[in-house]
This record gives sequence, structure tokens and C-alpha cells, in this order.
Amino acid sequence: MKLTDELWTAIEPIYGRILDHPFLAGLTDGTLPRAAFRHFVVQDSHYLRDYARALAVCAAKAPGEDEVLAFANDAVGAIAAEQEMHADFLHAFGEDGAAAAAEPVLPTTRAYTSYLLATVYGGSFAEALGAVLPCYWIYARVGEELLRRSSPEPLYAKWIAAYGGEEFQAVVRRVLDLADRIGEDLSAAERRRVVEHFTTTSRYEWMFWDAAWQGEGWPV
Repeated sequence: MKLTDELWTAIEPIYGRILDHPFLAGLTDGTLPRAAFRHFVVQDSHYLRDYARALAVCAAKAPGEDEVLAFANDAVGAIAAEQEMHADFLHAFGEDGAAAAAEPVLPTTRAYTSYLLATVYGGSFAEALGAVLPCYWIYARVGEELLRRSSPEPLYAKWIAAYGGEEFQAVVRRVLDLADRIGEDLSAAERRRVVEHFTTTSRYEWMFWDAAWQGEGWPV
């Protein structure tokens, strides 16, 4: 079995829960409260800063020059997305990036990025790839699915188009091809670790949307 087939099989129930989440339903029918979307955007800005660091570590551990360059470019792209797309969204709320950056990193974001960074720093390249992959792959699948429906709310339609569009889909296909090449040489034990990391960060993806939907804050 190809590694990507094994990975997706492991998270099919999680992905089903993601697609059924009211946050995504609200994006497509336009009923998502603006406060929930703002929560998501602010926390995603925090998340992407650490995700860029995780991708930079993947670049440092990558097996070949092409992969080093690709992950380094993706790290730059993650920061660019934080600076550009999120700034546009915050502008729609009459705010700027400085105000969002001053807001606290909330529990789910902190837990997700802490796990992500610990895995990429402490594990092999394959384990690092497994940990960062859901943010590529799940967003591509969600974007592809939601693009068929789009949204009557222009702000939400813009978010959907960013992840459902061909440019992002092509990036994800490149990372999936790499995962399958890497998977051919993994031992059974390392393959299990990759699946475990992939499954864990996929769960965090669901939790991230749910945190925005619930309006999560620090309880104390």
C-alpha cells in the first residue's frame, strides 16, 4: 500500500467529522458568525508563524536539494499567507495585523503548534512530513469540496477559493508524491510513527475549526 493511501485510510473518520463541522457548513451557506471567522483568522495567523518554522525544519532535514528548496519556499509562502491573506480578512473587520498579533495564542493553537514543532525537531524527516502533511492535504480536500459550493458571503468565498484553487492543489500533489517516495524506504516501525503523527495533527485540524466555532478562550 502506498503511504498516502495508508495515511488517508487512517483519518477518513476524522475527515468526515471535519466536513460535517458547522464551521464549514456556515462558510458555504454564509451563516457562519463573523466572530467565529475572526477567531479563526487571528489564531490561524499565530499558527502559520510556527507552521512556517516547522516547514523550515523539514527543509533542513529533507533528503535532496529539490525537497530543501520546495519546503523552504513553502515556509516563505506560509508567512506570506499570514501577512497578505489574513491582513485582507482583518481589514474587512476594520482591523490591522498588529491588533491580531497582540491577541493571545489560545489553547488549541498552542497545543497544535507545540506538538508540531516537537515532532519536526525531534523526529526523522519522514515523521516531520507526517506531522505537517494534514495542513496541506486536509485544506486541499476541504477547499476542493467547498469550492463546488462556494459561499454567498464574499469574504468566505475568498477563503474557499484560496485553498480550492489549482495553485494550492498543485503544491499539495507535489508533497503527496514525496510522501509516497519516502514511504517506500521506511521500516514498519517508522511507518507507524508517521501514521501516528499524521493522525494526531489531523485531529488538531478538527479541533482548530471547533475552537473557532466554540469561541475558545483560556478558562483561567
